Amino acid sequence: MPESLRSLEMRASEGTSVARTGISAEEEKLLVQRIQSGETELFYQLIRPYERRAYVIALTILKNNADAEDVVQEALLKAFTHLAQFRGESRFSTWLTQIAINEARMKLRKNHGEMIGPIEDHENDDGTYTPRSFTDWREIPSEALERKEVREKLITALGSLAQKYREVFVLRDVQHVSIEETAVALGIKTGVVKTRLLRARLMLRDLLSAGFHGTWGGQSHFPKGTKPWT
Repeated sequence: MPESLRSLEMRASEGTSVARTGISAEEEKLLVQRIQSGETELFYQLIRPYERRAYVIALTILKNNADAEDVVQEALLKAFTHLAQFRGESRFSTWLTQIAINEARMKLRKNHGEMIGPIEDHENDDGTYTPRSFTDWREIPSEALERKEVREKLITALGSLAQKYREVFVLRDVQHVSIEETAVALGIKTGVVKTRLLRARLMLRDLLSAGFHGTWGGQSHFPKGTKPWT
């Protein structure tokens, strides 16, 4: 498995527990107020629960460990530098995630020497995707996730999705960010979040179906070398 994917597996696993046990909205708000009042030494306490989230979403976009780490450092520095301008219209964690996403996208443009247009919030901007079957999304059994090969297949499959689907899936299903916070972080509407998440789940289900003994269907019917979701 490529090193970036292995790192994503490790960080995603760690980030899930952090996302579920992070500081409350009220504690977060109080910390922000104290830091804005001059207690800057509290900044690490504020950002510590969200460092892994920022790293995972940056790695999801960039697929490169070093670049993702650079992005996180830049995002944290910008958050610290501009914290006085933070007005609390969203949670700090959402604001920090938004900074990390923007930094990652800018770095991706710079690295590839091409412009990546903003994600348009149109009803049909995601095109269409027809799954092999219309059974509901099922969570991968926990006993299956304990197997290394299953985790590796999941991460590899996730890496094959288009960026806009990876972003939503990682924030919602890996980091357990709410639909509303995901929408704010990505700059899209909640309806678009739901649509992209559904399509990401369907595509992952189809990609992974062969690895779960037919639980989600049979062998992939995608022609070799094609990616119908891009």
